Parts: sequence; C-alpha cells; structure tokens
Amino acid sequence: MATISMGDLKKGVRLELDSNPYKVVDFQHVKPGKGAAFVRCKIKNLATGKVIDKTVHAGDKFEVPDLEEATMQYLYDDGEMLQFMDTTTYDQIGLLREQVGKDTFDYMVDGMEAEILFHKGTAISVEIAQTGTYTVVETPPNFKGDSQGGKKPATLDSGAVVQVPFFILEGQKIVVDTTEGKYLEKAK
Repeated sequence: MATISMGDLKKGVRLELDSNPYKVVDFQHVKPGKGAAFVRCKIKNLATGKVIDKTVHAGDKFEVPDLEEATMQYLYDDGEMLQFMDTTTYDQIGLLREQVGKDTFDYMVDGMEAEILFHKGTAISVEIAQTGTYTVVETPPNFKGDSQGGKKPATLDSGAVVQVPFFILEGQKIVVDTTEGKYLEKAK
C-alpha cells in the first residue's frame, strides 16, 4: 500500500491514522532554530467530521486510506434509514441519519444526487452540491413598510429554514448555499 510522508502533506491529502481516514484541512511547515523541521496540521476525520491537531515529524509515515466515491441518488426516507441508489449499478443502500449528518440531511430532497464516500466498503460520509435550487413552501407574507434590507425566515421543500429577503414569496424557487445555509439568489 502507498504511504504518505511529511513532505507529501498539503491541503486535501487523505491519510489513514489509527484505522480511520482523515483529510488534511490546514498545515504549516515549522523550522525551529534548534532541532529538526516538522509539520503542524489540522486533520478532519472523514467518518465523524471531528478536526484534530497533529504534529508530523520527518520520519513519520501514514498509509493511504482505502476510499471509494460513488455518485448515488437519494430516493426517500423510510422512517429508519435514508435510501440511496447507485446510478450505475442500481444497487440500493440504507444509511442512518447520523451517517448522513443533520446539516446535509436538511438540504436533501427526493431524487437529488449525492457523493457517498466509502472506507473499506462502509459508507462514512455523504456530500451534496454546495448550491441547490429549492422551492419556498412557507414564509410570512410581505407587509407595506417592510425594510428593503431586512430578512424573514422561509421553510424550503427540503425542510430547512433559511433567512430570505422580504420580496421572496411562497412557491418561488431560490438558490441556497447548502454549506452555509444562506440564501444566494432568486432562481432563474
């Protein structure tokens, strides 16, 4: 299996530590006045999402994790699990809400495509597109005198609630940043 050493570390590199897959989020090469150089980095556990600090010295080696990515379509929530279908083989898998993550699940609608990351055959994370188009299903009406720069809450067809400008009405389609949970623009 391939290995990663201190010189290979940079943002986005994936490595395995204690049988868990990690991704380098941030790194800094440190060359002290005395002693050998080292790398101080922040790594994110791809299974749990937890970010930890790690110091890597010149002789340290890490395995490259056995990861596979698959584009799958979100089908439905059966009450216990969220059902996904592989778009090439038509195989279906069920994932718990904890595996998907609340932040991701809030912006999922039936039929949406998602990137599922597998580690040693087990699904560990689900990612959806950074921006998506959603329909506003519930929002307070506009009243004369509402300020131009103000915001109001709007419930989307996915169930998420985002702050939108006063001119957005029920039934309209909007573009939302799913990572930040922010309104971007009215859909064209």
